[in-house]
Amino acid sequence: MERFAQLLDDLDDLIAMVGLLGERIRNFTFSLVLGSIALAVQIGGVLLALAHPPLALATALLLFVSLLYRAVTSPRLEIA
Repeated sequence: MERFAQLLDDLDDLIAMVGLLGERIRNFTFSLVLGSIALAVQIGGVLLALAHPPLALATALLLFVSLLYRAVTSPRLEIA
């Protein structure tokens, strides 16, 4: 009976190890997708600026105004 309990414990450790490895793979995949999206947005911005400079300027101004609005209206972090 003791061997059976030890076998179940080893099986539980194996399943937990697979779960932790899956979490690392998920985090790596998420980082890879996020980096690819960030690079695609930057390349798209450069291509837009080369093709249609006024449209790129308008987009940049809209993004800047929305960032400024968020910075002004968001609650401040107070350092205690």
